[in-house]
Amino acid sequence: MPAKYHIHTRPAPPRFKPVGKYAIIDWREDCSACHNCVKRECAYSVYNDERDRLLQSVDYVDYLYECKGCLCCVQSCTKGLLSWQVNPQYLALGDEVWTADIISSTWYQSETGAIPVSGAGYPGPFRGPGFDSILTDMSEIVRPTRDGIHGREYISTQVDIGRKPMRLSFNPDGSLATDVSPVIEIPLPIIFNLMPWHELSLNVSRSIMDAANELATYAISDEPELLGHSAAVPHLTDRQPAPAGRTLIEFVDTPDVAERIARAKTAEPNLLAIVKLPLGSASIQRALQLARQGIDALHCYADWRGIVQDGGERKHITEAVRELHLAFVGEGIRDEITLIASGGISMAEHVVKTILCGADLVAVDVPLMIALECRVCMNCTEGLKCPVKFEEIDTDYAVQRIVNLMGAWHSQLLEMMGAMGIREARRLRGEVGRAMFFDDLERECFGPIFGQRKASAEVR
Repeated sequence: MPAKYHIHTRPAPPRFKPVGKYAIIDWREDCSACHNCVKRECAYSVYNDERDRLLQSVDYVDYLYECKGCLCCVQSCTKGLLSWQVNPQYLALGDEVWTADIISSTWYQSETGAIPVSGAGYPGPFRGPGFDSILTDMSEIVRPTRDGIHGREYISTQVDIGRKPMRLSFNPDGSLATDVSPVIEIPLPIIFNLMPWHELSLNVSRSIMDAANELATYAISDEPELLGHSAAVPHLTDRQPAPAGRTLIEFVDTPDVAERIARAKTAEPNLLAIVKLPLGSASIQRALQLARQGIDALHCYADWRGIVQDGGERKHITEAVRELHLAFVGEGIRDEITLIASGGISMAEHVVKTILCGADLVAVDVPLMIALECRVCMNCTEGLKCPVKFEEIDTDYAVQRIVNLMGAWHSQLLEMMGAMGIREARRLRGEVGRAMFFDDLERECFGPIFGQRKASAEVR
């Protein structure tokens, strides 16, 4: 059993004021200064530093990590001086995938290293597109020994990168006859991906590498200056030679990629090769071909919003990963290759759901930028000024913010796995019995009913 994995977090306050969600507007000119002021009773201590933070007579109390929108102060003020609304600047954050709630939650986790908890309950729907169309089975949460980070049972988030034989053969003398390939173990089912649309400074790229090293994981990089870093996974295009002395390299898929990898392994026998190719039905046969050619791992990706353009059809990453996983299972070679998935993964629960759909581990990208206070405003793609001066971030500060985010995600992985009764991240892969897919349920439950009704209508 591996040693218990622990991520060391510590507070890393934001450099810029976060955009708060809930706004309490305080009309103080009619305040009677009563001795029962509701501000002193706030369960979240929102008003503790009011004198320092509120300098005008009317302002927002929009402290992102304090006000939970419980409305106790609004309802209890005897003079009716307080009113509540959602901050319009907050509503303007992000887009339909990288929502304001995801951005603010990531900011909080990157600052504190803690799991975000809201005192206002959950007001939203229990069904939505993409990852929100999957519910996980938390029935084991009733067992106190499996209470995630608080439980007594050991829960491992360790995963492997590399090929594993489907069976073992032995010589007459009992020695192992099967050729076993090298395998790399990482304590977290997450590696860091190339950024999809942001040109990073060398300073920020180095921070990502240093954070990966502290977390004992890896980061994919195409920066020549960083390829010698111990956590670096060199990303090679079709014309780049494989650097010497590396145990993990990512190759862009080309017709001759197997030959390129074979040459690289001749020079470095312990090399593990990852081939990067897009998700989608058109790539399944290519993925199976690469697996049969002895490739160690595949990095299959959707776009940064988690969408796969599959011919004329749009699919979510979870659907495309399930299809690829089941194709390997159908061929009887699933364990012979490691599947890394990336694209649109923005929360810890998305890591779990992607692995449930069949991935071995995931590669994350945009959350690392949000951890460094990115607002997903896309100014950088249009040559406009970054509102948080992204390229001026101190290295040590950036490392701690990323480590804090992964610390919070790790705690959530333990919570979810414990509630699902799964003690090994390896066992989580493809465990669809621990998930409910709304689209499948609707098709199975209501498809026959509405199908019969449609047929009856056609007969009439």
